[in-house]
Amino acid sequence: MPGIGKILALVLLYEIQDIARFPRVQDFVSYCRLVKGAKESGGKRPGSSGKKMGNVHLRGALAEAAVPFLRQNQPGKEYFTKLQHHHCKAKALTVLAHKLACAVYYMLSRHQAFDLNRFVTASPLRGEPEPAV
Repeated sequence: MPGIGKILALVLLYEIQDIARFPRVQDFVSYCRLVKGAKESGGKRPGSSGKKMGNVHLRGALAEAAVPFLRQNQPGKEYFTKLQHHHCKAKALTVLAHKLACAVYYMLSRHQAFDLNRFVTASPLRGEPEPAV
């Protein structure tokens, strides 16, 4: 996968341990701290909960992998500019890290190689489910 070298790959593998312990991709991405936790009861939100739940090292590794991912391939840059039209730069990097986490989950759980064309053509902008990468 572009942007993930030997060191980041080892960090991901050591922090994930066994991908089979996550039954769904949503569980894995939540463990990576890439979704916002919320507490809601009776239609009211008394505050955000779960800000510090999950693995901070996975979040850092995936956020760090997003920058070289953009540096090393043109389709990734084009995809990022599309994201920036909908979000600010920082939020677009977080969305890209979220998508990279989904790709890592599918690669490890299905034992498949990374497919860049499939990665950049699927759009998470409209709330569609993530494709199998």
